[in-house]
Amino acid sequence: MNQQSQNPNTERKSHLVILFIVIALAAASTALKELREAHAFLADVAHTISSWSDAVVPTASARTRTIVVTKTGETSVVVESQNRSDEFRWNGLVAPGQTVAIKGVNGSITAEAATGNEVQVIAVKTSRKSDVNSVQLKVVEHSRGVTICALYPSPSGDFQDCASDSSEVIRSTSNHRIENNDVQVNFTVKIPARVGFIGKTINGDISATSLSGNVITRTINGGIRISTTGYAEATTINGEISARLGDAAWPTPLNFKTINGAINLDLPQNLSTDVDAETMNGQINSDFPINLTTLKDRRHLRGRIGAGGRELVLKTLNGSINLRLAS
Repeated sequence: MNQQSQNPNTERKSHLVILFIVIALAAASTALKELREAHAFLADVAHTISSWSDAVVPTASARTRTIVVTKTGETSVVVESQNRSDEFRWNGLVAPGQTVAIKGVNGSITAEAATGNEVQVIAVKTSRKSDVNSVQLKVVEHSRGVTICALYPSPSGDFQDCASDSSEVIRSTSNHRIENNDVQVNFTVKIPARVGFIGKTINGDISATSLSGNVITRTINGGIRISTTGYAEATTINGEISARLGDAAWPTPLNFKTINGAINLDLPQNLSTDVDAETMNGQINSDFPINLTTLKDRRHLRGRIGAGGRELVLKTLNGSINLRLAS
């Protein structure tokens, strides 16, 4: 009799042990899956950043030179002085549909709407200990617009290239890196109507507001703020991204990516896009109805807004993603 009463208890305990094992395996599997997803997410963002994040190693004794490369390929040194001012100015005409590209390393970039049809660039160099004259400002005029770079010399005295192609300014890399130089170059740019803007820096915020052309921005340590009647793209590591887009007809996938910061997008009412949104520590909120195609969890979704078709990729590690209807 006792033996018969013990058997159900034994079986019940066995079932509980099996249930605990199953739960533990499921939890371990979920944790491993999340770890793999986090690793893949970080690798994706790191790959995006590393393709353009290399910079230069400046020396402390180089003279300042401002170099202008014309559309015909002619090069001229317009300033060479050990005692020149730390402020650089450039004015020029860039036609609608062309692009102004600013490529910095240390320092912020601020782009605003111009009142006329002329591009105006002011670059202010400051430092606490390094020689501000160790940094060159290079202007490259080309058929697609103009590219202006802050260049830091290597120990051998050479300078990294300032890509003349406005698309390559984002993808170009250098074999040099910054070491022991605190020179900052802060750019202020006036952009005429319907002229595109590309801003790239490594240590600094980027602000491109009240523009009417398409905008592409890249930084590593800094936030990004954009407002344009065109479309835009932004990538950073340490910083929040806030963008207001007026054009919903972008031709290729748009990427908004950060690691530490929220992504806030104000988008037009006629938006049609395929959304791929992912955050590890945050929420995904949308004023637009999203027809879900994939919902892995509350932090990763794929779906369609409107008729879909144009891809919108939104990724952050620490921060929420907010899709808002522009008023």
